[in-house]
Amino acid sequence: MVAASLAALEAFVLAALGVLELASLRSVRLTMGVTTAAFFLAAAVGLAWCAWSLWKVRRWARGPVVMVQLIQLGLAWNLWAGSTKPLSAGLAVVALVAMVGLLHPASTAALEDMDARDA
Repeated sequence: MVAASLAALEAFVLAALGVLELASLRSVRLTMGVTTAAFFLAAAVGLAWCAWSLWKVRRWARGPVVMVQLIQLGLAWNLWAGSTKPLSAGLAVVALVAMVGLLHPASTAALEDMDARDA
């Protein structure tokens, strides 16, 4: 449940970034702004769907959410310099907590049990 909640929070942040990108569109960089906003919004929808599926205990959703957390850890590592250390640390903590929640034996057992009941 913690991992699903964190994934939903990450989806909300991605959606907010997409909306902010749309709000700051300028004619000089219109194509880049629209495609960046579309990327953020599509990623937000996909991650929100995965978060909802995790909440409903669907095993397939674990893989994409783990992948997002690994990308987020890479981003945190890349941002670890100068004044972005607090942001980097926050990204890393959220990603690690979500991954621990996803890969915990109790989570794995719950996801396996649900798949066995669905079959």
